[in-house]
Amino acid sequence: MKKSLLAAALMAAFGTSVLAAPITADVVAIVDESGSMSGEHAWLAGMMVSLDTGLNAAGLTGNRYGLVGFGGGGGHYTGHQHDVGGVGNQFGTAAEFGTATSTLVLSGATEDGYSGINTANGYSYRAGAARNYILVTDEDRDNVETSLNYTSILTSLTGTGTLLNAVVDATFRCGNATGLVLGIDDNGTGYIADGAGGYTTASGCSAATGFGTTIADYVNLALASGGAAWNLNLLRAGGVTAQSFTNAFVDIKVKEITTTVPEPASLALAGLALLGLGAGRLRRQR
Repeated sequence: MKKSLLAAALMAAFGTSVLAAPITADVVAIVDESGSMSGEHAWLAGMMVSLDTGLNAAGLTGNRYGLVGFGGGGGHYTGHQHDVGGVGNQFGTAAEFGTATSTLVLSGATEDGYSGINTANGYSYRAGAARNYILVTDEDRDNVETSLNYTSILTSLTGTGTLLNAVVDATFRCGNATGLVLGIDDNGTGYIADGAGGYTTASGCSAATGFGTTIADYVNLALASGGAAWNLNLLRAGGVTAQSFTNAFVDIKVKEITTTVPEPASLALAGLALLGLGAGRLRRQR
């Protein structure tokens, strides 16, 4: 993820200590509720527990998980909150998140992931927590909320230091590398299934094909935010390929979250605090 100008200025003036890794994370899954998504709903429940285990092992504790649905019928059409860990709760533990996935429906046919992201933007996040979204859909974008567009959604992500991962109907290539490319990150690194439940890496990777406008809608958005994009169909393949997918996904997300720099608002507060310390020292010297 590229650092903001303020982050760069603070690092130049005061060293890397002001850009310390976060100690906790707020992660929101933004999920398509159409009839073909039952397998992904179940995958999210187990994957989030594995992600939390990985984050705890990396030193991030007290992590919170939220759930946003979109594209379902019966009041589930536009982006909306699914309670986690209690009525009205936006966030809960990984285990409570798993329970909450049972409230997702499978009745949709028109899906707008931007509507889901916009809903997630309205959640209450903790200052200093790494902020991360996971979008899961097998469709491209249907323009349910016409006021939202690529530029406005990307600005909402980069302006808050939010990394997006998109698990979508898209394929990726890595030059002459052979094997199934599970996903790619914003640096062009690809994650390739090794046939035994693990994965290898390759460089110079990019998006190849996508359903409809999936690449323009979601893949490019995820990469521009500093996140990664993933081939949903390889998760659906099952067996060792799906195992490779989950292992790579969790590993990369732990790495992303633990190396996320503070969001601009937190950096601004850090800058003001440091300026205050400097002013105090100057007064004492005088």
